[in-house]
Amino acid sequence: SPVSRVVYNGKRSGGPRSPGAGSEIFTPAHEENVRFIYEAWQCVERDLRGQMGSERGLVEEYVEKMPNPSLKAFKPVDLSDLKRRNTQDAKKS
Repeated sequence: SPVSRVVYNGKRSGGPRSPGAGSEIFTPAHEENVRFIYEAWQCVERDLRGQMGSERGLVEEYVEKMPNPSLKAFKPVDLSDLKRRNTQDAKKS
């Protein structure tokens, strides 16, 4: 079966950098990437809400014509759960 993804061609915007949370230190490049992804996703959600009744808008669904067979068994990873388990393992040792 074809793989589908929502694709949005957003533009990066500059803005003030936010301070790091807790004891984690984030580089300016990391913060910029996180901000870009967050802002782009907000635009996707806004555009999806705005085009609910229309036929075609800024957001299109991408469907791969020839899916990669080696990705058939791919299972998404819950990054929050993985981080939580790694943190717990680090505390145990």
